[in-house]
Amino acid sequence: MKIVLLSGGSGKRLWPLSNDARSKQFLKVLENEDQELISMVQRVWGQITKSGLAGSSYIATGKSQIEMVHNQLGTSVPLIIEPERRDTFPAIALTASYLYSVANVDLGEIVAILPVDPYVEGHFFNAVQKLEDTIRATNADLALVGVKPTYPSAKYGYIIPEHEQSPVAGSLRVSHFQEKPSEEAAIGLIERKAMWNCGVFSFKLGYLISILEAKGYPLEYDQLVEQYHNLPKISFDYEVVEKTDNIVVIPYDGYWKDLGTWNTLTEEMKQNQIGRGTISEDCANTHLVNELEIPVTILGVSNVVVAVSPDGILVTDKSASPRIKDFINYNQGPMFEEKEWGWIRILDNEKYEDGRCVITKRVAIKEGRNLSYLMHLYREEVWTVVKGIGEFVQNGIPIKVKAGNVLHIPMKTLHSLRASTDMEIIIVHSGHSQEDTVMEMFSTWSEMSEHCLNVSMG
Repeated sequence: MKIVLLSGGSGKRLWPLSNDARSKQFLKVLENEDQELISMVQRVWGQITKSGLAGSSYIATGKSQIEMVHNQLGTSVPLIIEPERRDTFPAIALTASYLYSVANVDLGEIVAILPVDPYVEGHFFNAVQKLEDTIRATNADLALVGVKPTYPSAKYGYIIPEHEQSPVAGSLRVSHFQEKPSEEAAIGLIERKAMWNCGVFSFKLGYLISILEAKGYPLEYDQLVEQYHNLPKISFDYEVVEKTDNIVVIPYDGYWKDLGTWNTLTEEMKQNQIGRGTISEDCANTHLVNELEIPVTILGVSNVVVAVSPDGILVTDKSASPRIKDFINYNQGPMFEEKEWGWIRILDNEKYEDGRCVITKRVAIKEGRNLSYLMHLYREEVWTVVKGIGEFVQNGIPIKVKAGNVLHIPMKTLHSLRASTDMEIIIVHSGHSQEDTVMEMFSTWSEMSEHCLNVSMG
């Protein structure tokens, strides 16, 4: 069986920590057994590894998240890359084409699709492993995992099984689905043994390939990537699941939670405060997550979340926190990005009356890592090294740099930097064009070194 984790979405409900460059599954606010802060994707991938499933698992993610996945999980995790964000049906269609045409997976192989961000216990993956035998025993087109509800939630979709049936291979035939009912209706659904739909789907690869063929989509991954922008923005539930009759569900009676909002996420945080600040003792059920160096003080306020990042500041009652996505429209790019080689934080972004645009960044580069060898066509830069030592290259000429050095990089000048130790630099971009154009020649230091060697010999 092949397992694919869907790692997409912008996670606007966890703003300001999540943004278009750093989705909610990458926020390090949970704890592992060693009391280290980890993200949702690190937690789930760790559980998959402990279950012995990592060797047959993939992560489907967008181009903008590749570096983030590599930074948190390493570069050995197999990725299936979406060219843009388009919802779960296009993502799963692309996954099927990749497994079929690139990984050469047999059409009879079972594929299980899982969201990357649920908070579950380790034995949840025992239910996932049962999906393969369930499909083969029941000959179902789709097999799902349904969570036995602990309360009548109006936030989740429900899977309603057929009446008066005996389980087959530990599964039940599915009658129909109900999306986010009222709490009163949810009570009635639970009485009918309905389960929460946790977004886990499984099928034979050939089943989805046949659907793609019927819709006239190319089966080759590269061809589907080229046509990806034409695929409908629709969920897999609506496009496939609700149009399939032969479906079974495996009941899962264990802990499961969607950590998509601040109120649910803070319920699983081991500490009330991450980052610099103070929460007074008369605050109850109050959480502070602060990514900045400025202190934040919370006095006498209960049942609230205060989240602070370079992207903004959120102060919300926990029960109101899911509404945040309706208010985020600040027309700004990500102010913090985690990269494979380090991170970037925007400190200031100013536009002046004479047309100049000046952006100030703090950039961290990990020991042994490097920035790409590139040039800016419309902006010059001034770098101030504030931490560490490294090797700087400008137009093929290398020099050693250390904390205290100031470097001027004119427009249309090739440059790169490799960190000999952990480094931090302050970069000031300035130019009269609001939109910069970057020309990248090489991304690895070895490629750049070979290029520089050729230049010096020529």
